[in-house]
Amino acid sequence: MAEFTPRRVAIVGGARIPFCRSNTEYSHQSNQDLLTAAFKALSTKYKLAGERIGEVSAGAVLKHSSDFNLTREAVLGTDLDPHTPAFDVQAACGTSLQTAVLLANKIAMGQIDSAIAGGSDTTSDAPIAVNEELRKILLDVNRAKTGGQRAKLLAKIRPRHLAPNLPSVTEPRTGMSMGEHCELMAKEWKISRRAQDELAMASHKNAAQAYVDGFYDDLVFPYLGVERDNNMRPDSSLEKLSKLKPSFDRENGTLTAANSTPLTDGASSVLLASEEWAKARGLPILAYLTPYSRTAAVDYVDGGEGLLMSPTYAVADMLDAAGLTLQDFDFYEIHEAFAAQVLCTLKAWESKKYCEEKLGRSEPLGSIDTTKLNVKGSSLGVGHPFAATGARIVGTLAKILHQAGPNKRGLISVCAAGGQGITAILESADS
Repeated sequence: MAEFTPRRVAIVGGARIPFCRSNTEYSHQSNQDLLTAAFKALSTKYKLAGERIGEVSAGAVLKHSSDFNLTREAVLGTDLDPHTPAFDVQAACGTSLQTAVLLANKIAMGQIDSAIAGGSDTTSDAPIAVNEELRKILLDVNRAKTGGQRAKLLAKIRPRHLAPNLPSVTEPRTGMSMGEHCELMAKEWKISRRAQDELAMASHKNAAQAYVDGFYDDLVFPYLGVERDNNMRPDSSLEKLSKLKPSFDRENGTLTAANSTPLTDGASSVLLASEEWAKARGLPILAYLTPYSRTAAVDYVDGGEGLLMSPTYAVADMLDAAGLTLQDFDFYEIHEAFAAQVLCTLKAWESKKYCEEKLGRSEPLGSIDTTKLNVKGSSLGVGHPFAATGARIVGTLAKILHQAGPNKRGLISVCAAGGQGITAILESADS
């Protein structure tokens, strides 16, 4: 057999709709509505009408059972060739970065020439299930053979059964919310309230400035009359933020509504391709998604590790695979689930003890230049529709690298529920 050489995976570019705080502008939109809008924006941007894409993958975290084929239905709602296949992925907050990596691997292996990765989430249209006891009774009624049996089962229904089973953002293994887990991390790593508020302010200001500079003009496309992410608060101040009450530990907490991401509705997408496919259609290549992506997980249940610390492991493994150091990057995109999470991660990489005991390294990974961190704003500023964040970051970083010029490199780090994380490396197109 002929020797096989993996192909480079080009990032043509991204497109998304504005992100909005839940129960605001998109309060009556479904995940399918939002994802379809993001795909339509991408198709319009790159003139993909009638194009048969190799494969499309996206997903949502809070998803109705009727959305079992969400991505395929969203594709069918666009002007893409209906022969375009699609599949769903759910990897919590890492969903759309995971879809990008999975599709990139297929492009690299020559299985497909083009792909669209994305994600959508809305907590405004969150699925509400019937009471669990009522559900079991109704299933028994469905299985009953006679009218008498059904009547006897229905007689078991009580007023308490009418209370719905609302979706929860708590970890099933601990019963704690992600914010409560992050409070523990902030205490362990001695992350101050002020440091968290400063990082949050920087995210808002960077995002707002990026809009002023026109950076998002061809990345964020209007939807339902909304033109910008409505979470941005660039006029805030440390004094204002300092007056907010803690959200998760009322007595001794440091995490607030300002330094934690809000529940957000939105969708994003990114177009990937082989170099040949992109060039044949006259499409730009902004950057390349390298093959060094890594995933990791921590034992936050029995091992006492911080729920959102897995990217520290994934980044360390990724650096080894790529033969790079933490300082060999021009830009860092670290998903801001909470300001404290980002600061804990940075502090862990600087800790000799942590790097020795957890990462098995003789020396710490070291510090990064924080002026290179989330330079166009991140989740604290623009919002965080769970499954949409990864594709947002890929599209944003690809454009940052393209504008920065040749021989530039960017690192992506995304933490996710369940004590998991995913990372990736992007390189500018001329590197």
